Amino acid sequence: MSAAAAVRSEPHSKLFEPRTWSLRARLLLTQIVLLAVVCASIGIATEFALERFLMRQLDSQLVEAGKRSAAIFDLPPPRFMPSQFPDRVFDPEVGPGPGFLNAPGQATRMVGAVVSSDGAVDAGVITLDGGRAEVTSAASAALAKVPPTRTPLTMDIDGLGRYRVIALHARHGSQTIVTGLPMSVVDDTVLWVVGMFCILGVIALVAATTVGIVVIRRQLAPLSRVTEAARDVAGLELDKGEVNLPSEIVRVAPDGAHTEVGQLGTALNTMLDRVAGALSARHASETRVRQFVADASHELRTPLAAIRGYTELAQRKRRELPDDVAHAMSRVESETGRMTHLVEDLLLLARLDSGRALVREPVDVSRLVVDAVSDAHVAGPDHDWALDLPEEPVTVVGDEARLQQVLVNLLANARIHTPPGTSVTTSLARDGDTAVLTVTDDGPGIASSLLPEIFERFARGDSSRSRSGAAPAGGSTGLGLAIVAAVVKAHEGAIAVRSDEGRTEFVVTLPTYTEVSQPAHSSSPSVA
Repeated sequence: MSAAAAVRSEPHSKLFEPRTWSLRARLLLTQIVLLAVVCASIGIATEFALERFLMRQLDSQLVEAGKRSAAIFDLPPPRFMPSQFPDRVFDPEVGPGPGFLNAPGQATRMVGAVVSSDGAVDAGVITLDGGRAEVTSAASAALAKVPPTRTPLTMDIDGLGRYRVIALHARHGSQTIVTGLPMSVVDDTVLWVVGMFCILGVIALVAATTVGIVVIRRQLAPLSRVTEAARDVAGLELDKGEVNLPSEIVRVAPDGAHTEVGQLGTALNTMLDRVAGALSARHASETRVRQFVADASHELRTPLAAIRGYTELAQRKRRELPDDVAHAMSRVESETGRMTHLVEDLLLLARLDSGRALVREPVDVSRLVVDAVSDAHVAGPDHDWALDLPEEPVTVVGDEARLQQVLVNLLANARIHTPPGTSVTTSLARDGDTAVLTVTDDGPGIASSLLPEIFERFARGDSSRSRSGAAPAGGSTGLGLAIVAAVVKAHEGAIAVRSDEGRTEFVVTLPTYTEVSQPAHSSSPSVA
């Protein structure tokens, strides 16, 4: 079997696996199966008891008919002529078969036979209109073989059907009197009762299924509410910002708290209370940390500016300083620049976290891409930089400086973490109401373990995407992609990354500018 056929057959095979069914379906199926088994058991037991009762009744009638036939066979010929007393005598000579078939009180369709000692058989049957008729030779031969044990037997008589027969010795003579009554009454009654049981069973199963669906749905309604509440909580962004969970996710009635569903609801409420407490504590801690970072970044700008000013002043008198002091001041100036850049990045992230509004104005992304790639070519001449732009300009609404920073950071990330000779392609396209910006390189790729946290703060790539196997000379703060993600989110966009060996792709999507829905400019201050 091919893989495609196996995939196609898998959903059908699951239909026959009860463990994959819902609890409602399993409960309903169990109820229907139990009811069907009970109905079938009652029907079989009733049919067996009814058949035995009817058979005993038929055997009793058969024994009486056999004794009556044997007694009539032994009677002497009538002393009165039938024409004188037609209501008191019968004529045994009328019609085929034994004379006792003409006796009053004999049942219709009764079979009678007299078997002589020499094997001769005189057999006949009473018709539905009360007359007498012959039986076939096969039927006569079968009646002749009935043993005179006075025990009723069941046999198929040729041309007549199933009969219950009994054989008795005549009181005078060596003849054997065979009497038979049809089993059609028993068979028809049993068949009718079976049909009635089937009809009533189907009606009962349909009614039980309908009632079961309603009852099970009502009984499992609290469980559905628990599931719905858990789904609502699962849909919350528990990993970001402040999360406000209701004090009681699932309402549990006091009188139903001891039930299984009540215990589940109570346990879920308790768990969510603990989760809400933990999330609140985490959010408060993150808020304090971010506030500290913002305050520290803001406060550090002044001493860093002073240090940078003094180093620049010292650098003006570089020739008057000893070589080692001049070199030290040069390093101080370089590291002060790095620290100033780090502080500015932290301050920008803190302001974005606090919800500070960005400038909202039409921005030509095509022009920004051209400028950013040109700057990257100057900064990294050992890389192969390529552009893929649409014929028409792509315009979005946002902060031009911040969008420029997104491009610069993405290109710098590709330049810093890939070896010389790597091709980096920046493409821009418009997909409906969305601008799609893609930065692709053919470098070593990003480890799959790093992809989930690549946009987190202070996340650093592994050595496989570094030119020297360690941090680059310019230093990496680990905030570049975090700033990219924060700025894109502030512009109501999205960013994604896909990486394999030999290909890494960052995709940024932003809503495009339309004159009807977007204002030309907003008076909100910039975060820069």
